[in-house]
Amino acid sequence: MSDDINVLALVKGAERYVFLYDDASRAETLRVLGRYASNPELSFTWYDAAVLSQKIRQETQKSRPLRRFNIPLATDKDDFC
Repeated sequence: MSDDINVLALVKGAERYVFLYDDASRAETLRVLGRYASNPELSFTWYDAAVLSQKIRQETQKSRPLRRFNIPLATDKDDFC
């Protein structure tokens, strides 16, 4: 994990939704998107939540280190007898 702060923003007309989160609070940020989408007083929709959550997940995949070699680990049950 890094100490970086991620910024996710959505502009809907005159409204601005800006989310700041670190790697440790990624899951909580996804829950907040759902709470905002379920709030009828906000213009934030389930579509907005889906698009932004997809961006969060894509960023997670980018920040994961790639395995250079595909060597089975002791925890890979199918590869060991």
